[in-house]
Amino acid sequence: MPSDQPSRATTTERLSDGTVQALPASVAAPLYDRGRVVPGIVQLGVGAFHRAHQAAYVDDCLAAGDTGWGIVGVSLRSADTRDALAPQDGLYTLAIRSSGEEKLRVIGSIGSLLVAPEDPGAVLAALTDPRTRIVTLTITEKAYLRAADGSLDDSHPDILHDLENPQAPRTAHGFLAEALARRQANGTPPFTVLCCDNLPANGATLHRLMIEFAGLRDARLATKGDTGLASHIADGVAFPSSMVDRIVPATTDADRARIAVELGLNDAWPVMTEPFCQWVIEDNFPGGRPAWEKFGVTMVGDVGPFEDMKLRLLNGAHSAIAYLGLLSGHATVDRAFADPAIRQFVDGLWAEAILTLPEDAGLDTSAYTAELAKRFSNTALAHRTAQIANDGSQKLPQRIIASAIERTEAGLLPEHLTLVIAAWIATCAGGKTLPENHFTDPLDAALAALLGRNLPMEEMVAAVFDLAGFAKDHAERQTLIEFVATHLVHLKQGGPVLAFAALGIRTGKE
Repeated sequence: MPSDQPSRATTTERLSDGTVQALPASVAAPLYDRGRVVPGIVQLGVGAFHRAHQAAYVDDCLAAGDTGWGIVGVSLRSADTRDALAPQDGLYTLAIRSSGEEKLRVIGSIGSLLVAPEDPGAVLAALTDPRTRIVTLTITEKAYLRAADGSLDDSHPDILHDLENPQAPRTAHGFLAEALARRQANGTPPFTVLCCDNLPANGATLHRLMIEFAGLRDARLATKGDTGLASHIADGVAFPSSMVDRIVPATTDADRARIAVELGLNDAWPVMTEPFCQWVIEDNFPGGRPAWEKFGVTMVGDVGPFEDMKLRLLNGAHSAIAYLGLLSGHATVDRAFADPAIRQFVDGLWAEAILTLPEDAGLDTSAYTAELAKRFSNTALAHRTAQIANDGSQKLPQRIIASAIERTEAGLLPEHLTLVIAAWIATCAGGKTLPENHFTDPLDAALAALLGRNLPMEEMVAAVFDLAGFAKDHAERQTLIEFVATHLVHLKQGGPVLAFAALGIRTGKE
């Protein structure tokens, strides 16, 4: 029998509601009637992570008949996702990849897609729709617009714009505030705001930022008698915290070509991911929620211990692998983790961070790190170190610095933890000349100016800490600076080989 692979590879048909029935039996597809799904969730930030994680869990709920939770996806900046998925009726392929196999699943939970800069009114209409009971966010750490001390950056141009133009916001803060104000005025109950980004105590953090923003807004609108939003958000809106975990590398053109062959249809933006998936959520949803617990979500009273374990062990190790991997010439996580020196370093990093986690929370750190080692070794993902390296100034405080502070306060050495900070500075100082080093940071321009001044090492590290707000006002700040400066001297003189050797890690390249 002739193979149908060539015809699939050259297809011009797109994945859509009209073609999904033609998918091969090996591809899982929505069996529910998408026309009967009611939008109940607005998602701010329709990136690959959301589509590999929250949207897949919601798809499970829809398939089980809980059809009141369709997703309206909102892009706060770019139209790329809308342009890719709108012709596909919001459908896309989730490719679940391990070192030995790949399973394909078409997700149907995103019913419509909006682009905020094009039509902020449409986004506000979706947020004020009484059927919307949950707003979820995956907008990355930098989009929360925090100042160095963790408070709202009230001087940010977009925050200032939203305060002056509440009907046409640009930020998540502005959209949430205006929608909640309109719902309050209309007598519509508030939605629950569910943060799914890697912020410490993310629900409580976003709640605080929104109270700060609403307070500024109240002050601006006081002359019009439109006040009281800050107290409404403080007392009447639920912001449960959550912990999310799934590795989602960037999609490549080779991925698109391979998926097209398997589907027999073109998919403009399939999403690559791993088999592992975890979601832990504080169960505080006054307006109701999907029955996520039926599909593997852990509903808890306090997400804090789970969040800390993930941030410090998975995300912290990811940052270490990214920066040390780039400095060592490794383009992907699996290649970096296969480097014996980096592998040994990660074990030492975990040993330091584990001692900062609560002992009475029932965390099985041995099983967790063993699972992480398997995930980091997954050769099928090709998770680029440069992708993980993005926005280090926003990520390191919760991934690395919090642990380092706690260790020093306990009289313990933060040797491995502080090398990660030094490696981040070294990659930034290297410009974009490192292999595959195409990452960005909100502080890029300021860091380039600072790192180009040839300051004495300790003075330079202190200036970086000031710029990024690292360990601000902590008694152990100077100790961390001294460790980082020492590591940077080693990195400058002998690269990762010398830095590892100083920790007793032999690379075979000495």
